[in-house]
Amino acid sequence: MRLTLLGTGDARQVPVYGCQCLACLAALRDSTLRRLPCSALIEVDDQRWLIDSGLMDLTERFPPHSLSGILQTHYHADHAQGLLHLRWGQGLVIPVHGPVDPEGLADLYKHPGILDFSQPFTAFETRALGVLHVTALPLQHSRPTLGYLLEGDGRRIAYLTDTVGLPEATHKYLQRQPLDALILDCSMPPQPQPPRNHNDLTLALHIIDQLNPAKAVLTHVGHTLDAWLSEQPRPLPDNVVIARDGMVV
Repeated sequence: MRLTLLGTGDARQVPVYGCQCLACLAALRDSTLRRLPCSALIEVDDQRWLIDSGLMDLTERFPPHSLSGILQTHYHADHAQGLLHLRWGQGLVIPVHGPVDPEGLADLYKHPGILDFSQPFTAFETRALGVLHVTALPLQHSRPTLGYLLEGDGRRIAYLTDTVGLPEATHKYLQRQPLDALILDCSMPPQPQPPRNHNDLTLALHIIDQLNPAKAVLTHVGHTLDAWLSEQPRPLPDNVVIARDGMVV
């Protein structure tokens, strides 16, 4: 099983338009430090599933019939805006599995085009997609949001973004068996007050300590976290790394 992080940024991406912080200036100079909207590609056997669709060049990245479908975590624009163009394709149908959300994004439900939204996940539902088994995990965010437990080839990977902390039921579910990898929201450096919609570094490390995955990758990274890490580098636990666009897990 292969998971490629296509984008690792928060809604503002990196560099942030007009920002002069250390992280944004560095990303302007070095394209490898840029962060696109948070998304990933999971590949196992003959299955290729896109996790979130905030990238605006999906039709260029994925030729027709090259995707098995899309696992949508939620319908905030930075995670779903690429669907607005993708839907107008022809000659195929792309299943989009995601949370039950009556609003969706803009008019996607009214004019889905080639996108099939007819089978939303229920909480903790597991679906067999070929040899890939996907379980929907409720997260804590400002609109209905799911993480996904991905199991295949004897591996267990949890992809959890966007969230602030974890619901107790999701936490208990993930503790049943060891995780080979945990891909986790970490948008900000340590905050003086408890974060409200995304994990800061303190909360993310607390979750990792409780779940104890073999490897943890921090994603949905904002420019403030990149700047904080560059200004005051501090060692992370041995099993924790900061994600980069293009990273393969």
